[in-house]
Amino acid sequence: MAKPDNCAPEEWAVRCDLAALYRLAALHGWDDLIFTHISARVPGPEHHFLINPYGMMFEEITASSLVKVDQAGEKVAPSDYNVNPAGFIIHSAVHEAREDAKFVMHLHTVAGVAVSTQREGLLPISQHSLFPLASLSYHGYEGVALNPDEKVRLVADLGNTSLMMLRNHGLLTLGRSAADTFLKMFMLQRACEIQIAAQAGGGELIRIPQQILAGIRAQSDKVMRGSGAELAWPGLLRRLARQNPGHDD
Repeated sequence: MAKPDNCAPEEWAVRCDLAALYRLAALHGWDDLIFTHISARVPGPEHHFLINPYGMMFEEITASSLVKVDQAGEKVAPSDYNVNPAGFIIHSAVHEAREDAKFVMHLHTVAGVAVSTQREGLLPISQHSLFPLASLSYHGYEGVALNPDEKVRLVADLGNTSLMMLRNHGLLTLGRSAADTFLKMFMLQRACEIQIAAQAGGGELIRIPQQILAGIRAQSDKVMRGSGAELAWPGLLRRLARQNPGHDD
């Protein structure tokens, strides 16, 4: 596909970052065929956002193939692809409610869904779990996300957090940059993987003391945003260039 006509440099930069997120999700084995979504707000006053063309695999997505839609889910630029309506409901809700939600990542990973089904959710049993727990919320399952009325409840449950477990469904993170959003998902996903592996061992789990949990927020901001995310992102793009080049086409 060719670069969209009249695409501003600012929008193209966001498109490249979003396409990178899709391919990185595939590279880490986080994709679910064509059935999850990552979105980004288009810079400017129009309140448009970009999302995956419904039918393309994550490892195929390029900057030029992303679909641009308005707040009603209608395409505002030509595309041969449609948008998954369930993806639009979830992502439009978060983008509309949170100014800091420049990127929104929603996945159905095995470990993430598994932990989302557990009554206690994410447990404070690993260092990886501490960072998500500093800003984690939960949203109860209401069926496939096709009901616009669910948007109000999802946003209320999200509050001011930047990571969410959708019960019986999957994981969601949001951020001001692609780097920020990816690292939050990496930490949440890795914490879920560790939890499932620890529980499979069958032994009694050691929980991290409450006083450590209480002091983790400042450390979490430093690791998950700022220096940690921005240091990791260039390396992730170099990995993409080696293993699956072309996201910025």
